[in-house]
Amino acid sequence: MELRSAECIVRPYRPEDAESLARHGNNRRIWLNLRDRFPHPFSVEDGAAYIAYTLREPVPLSFAIDVGGEAVGGISLHPGEDVERYGAELGYWLGESMWGRGVTTAAVRLVTAYAFAERGLLRVFALPFTRNAASVRVLEKAGYIREGHLRGSAVKDGELLDQYLYAKLGG
Repeated sequence: MELRSAECIVRPYRPEDAESLARHGNNRRIWLNLRDRFPHPFSVEDGAAYIAYTLREPVPLSFAIDVGGEAVGGISLHPGEDVERYGAELGYWLGESMWGRGVTTAAVRLVTAYAFAERGLLRVFALPFTRNAASVRVLEKAGYIREGHLRGSAVKDGELLDQYLYAKLGG
């Protein structure tokens, strides 16, 4: 699977992406807006371990964001279960050197369309921290609608944070 736009390619990870992921992902500003499972510092070994994990997934749901032949970020779907099985949470990050170029918005659009057309999902949602204005803009430009404000719903770096709930419906 390879999804293309003018700004980027979304593709499966490759073992050789580990160094690039570490170079772009080892950034506290990125880490502050992600779940704690994203390590900081982010090493080549962390990148290699994550790539190996994604390559074992029976159905690929985690992808590299590629610009110019280099993995500069990542995007993934986390499917729901039981009554929420037709939905998935969207997560993504992009190296700071790529910010402000429309790359993340393009990747979100590509993966969302893939989720609806190829994975048969009916709903994709994201939970950005309310302080993450850039992520909010990405979601809104990609056609996501703000459905809620989750007060005190997360703790990151010892700080109690609010999150927004953004979603897009397919079909």
